[in-house]
Amino acid sequence: MCSRPLYDVVAVLARLGVGIVFMAHGWQKIEAGITATGRSFDDLGVPLPTAAAVYSAFVELLGGAALIAGLGLPITGVLLFIDMAGAFIFVHAGEGLFVVDGATIQNGYELVLALGMISLVFAAGGGGRLTIDQWIIGKRLRGPADDDEDDAASFVESLRQAELKPPKKPRRTPKSPELPPSAPPAKPEGTEDDTLVAGPRKSTQRRRASTTQPIKPTTDDKSKSP
Repeated sequence: MCSRPLYDVVAVLARLGVGIVFMAHGWQKIEAGITATGRSFDDLGVPLPTAAAVYSAFVELLGGAALIAGLGLPITGVLLFIDMAGAFIFVHAGEGLFVVDGATIQNGYELVLALGMISLVFAAGGGGRLTIDQWIIGKRLRGPADDDEDDAASFVESLRQAELKPPKKPRRTPKSPELPPSAPPAKPEGTEDDTLVAGPRKSTQRRRASTTQPIKPTTDDKSKSP
C-alpha cells in the first residue's frame, strides 16, 4: 500500500497523461472546424451533430487543461465522462473493443471506455491533493479557523502568564509626619495658674492685698514721734 504523498504524485501524473489526450482530441476537432466535425458526427448518426461537435471539442480541450491543473475536478470529470459516454453509445459500441485489430482499423471503444472511467475516478475525488481545488478549499477552511485558534491560544497564554506572575503588592500611601504636640503658650511671669483651686487662690490674693496696703501707725507710735 503506497503512502499518501506517493499517491498524490501518481495522481498528478495520471491527470497529466489523461489531460494531454483529451486536449489533443479537442484541439483536433477545433482545428478541423466545428462545421466539419458536425458533418462527420452527422454521418456517424450522432443526434444534434453541431451541438455535439461544439460540446465535445470545447469540453475535451478545456476539460483536459482543467484535469492537469486540478481545477473543478468533480464537474470536469462528470462532463468528460458524459462526452465519452456519448461517443461510446453513438459511435464505438458496435465496432468492437479494439481500436486497431491487426492491420485493420476497427474504431472500437477501448479508448473511450478507459478515458470515461478515469474521468469518473477524478470526479469522485481521485485526483489527489496536489490540485488547485485542494489549495482553494484548504485556504478557505484554514482562514477563520486559524484566526480563532490564534485568538484562543493568545487568550490561554495570557491567562498562564497572569497565573505565573506574583501578585502585586498594594502600594502604601506615605504617611504624613506626625507633628509633636504643641506646647502650651508660655505665661508671663507673675501670673497664676488657672488650675489652682479657689481656696489657695483667695489666700494669695489677700496676701498680696495686705502687702500693698499702707500700714497705719498706732497710738504708741504717735506718742513716740517728736
